Amino acid sequence: MLLEAPVYKELFGAVEIYEVQKVIKLDTETEDIHSFTVKNLPRGDIYKTLGEMAIVVPMKNEKLQLVDGVLKAIPHKCPIIIVSSSKREGPNLFKQEVDLVKHFYNLTHSKIIMIHQKDIGLAKAFKEVGYTDILDSSGNIRSGKGEGMLIGILLAKAIGAKYVGFVDADNYIPGAVNEYVKDYAAGFLMSESDYAMVRLSWRHKPKVGKRGLYFRKWGRVSEITNRYMNMLLGEGTNFETNIIVTGNAGEHAMTTKLAEILPFSTGYSIEPFELVYLFERFGRWENVEEYQDIYDQGIEVFQIETLNPHLHEEKGQEHVKDMILMSLATIYHSKLASERLRQRILDDLKMHGILGDDEEPKKPIVMRAIKDIDVEKWIKVLENNSESLLKFEL
Repeated sequence: MLLEAPVYKELFGAVEIYEVQKVIKLDTETEDIHSFTVKNLPRGDIYKTLGEMAIVVPMKNEKLQLVDGVLKAIPHKCPIIIVSSSKREGPNLFKQEVDLVKHFYNLTHSKIIMIHQKDIGLAKAFKEVGYTDILDSSGNIRSGKGEGMLIGILLAKAIGAKYVGFVDADNYIPGAVNEYVKDYAAGFLMSESDYAMVRLSWRHKPKVGKRGLYFRKWGRVSEITNRYMNMLLGEGTNFETNIIVTGNAGEHAMTTKLAEILPFSTGYSIEPFELVYLFERFGRWENVEEYQDIYDQGIEVFQIETLNPHLHEEKGQEHVKDMILMSLATIYHSKLASERLRQRILDDLKMHGILGDDEEPKKPIVMRAIKDIDVEKWIKVLENNSESLLKFEL
């Protein structure tokens, strides 16, 4: 793969954020590129990295045709982890997903783990290891994408994955999914740290209009979140910036070492919260002894612009408003945010009719990092008590 070389980056404490890099050529056998502006990543190295990367696919009541395309597009070397929160009665959509996955496995013999988010054995496993952050007041696992991602990370850690990536299940273009995963591998190959994150920026996000497809550069949520995320970073460094273009990057990946030290937010706030937490915790040279290795190596955040456009299921204006609210709530409640920035967020949310005059965004629920969970005990309890866990080729 040929990519623009990671030339420019901004530093905030131990966090290094690279300017967006564009894909120049997805597949190439070129061995030598005599240019400082182009990064050549050999195909063999990419496929070796894919074998060390688990891909988590959180889903909830998605169209089976889309799920089928996504699964078929994930490179064969990657173990696939499916965490479903779909309906199990009236009708049982989860059973349909299971039938689809079984058929997919029979055709491909891919490495797959599948589980339902509301599995009673899953809740029991979390209770047994003393991790109650993911549970509701009734002792059941909460619904939500963030919770599904956290479960996926633990399963990835249990099978020894070095990297973990996330792919949404509602993508209309399977070829884009295939690229996303290879882009993750390319980012990790460029990294010099064990603590790295790769976040994707879509080249275009097409919309269907009266005159056909219109290839928009930014979605409304991304445009707003990126603007305020850059303001937050600017307030932390005292230098205005526009380097962040992946504030809401649902398609992203990270090393397992980084994933296990990150707290996770819930709902649609999870992707922006990852950046906010990194800025808050590692943007200052404070309490270095607690994470000496991380401060020594630094945390690298790569942003890669995909070659493929991103076309996904539209879920309505209320969904968009919820995403904007939860994304900006994460920034609003950050300890790095000034009163001026908070007021701008409030004014924006009220202007768009997302908040009332006397309201402020609620602080998202945050789940502790999973680094102290005994994964061997967790997976053993899960396997002994699960009602929905399926494992193929693992």
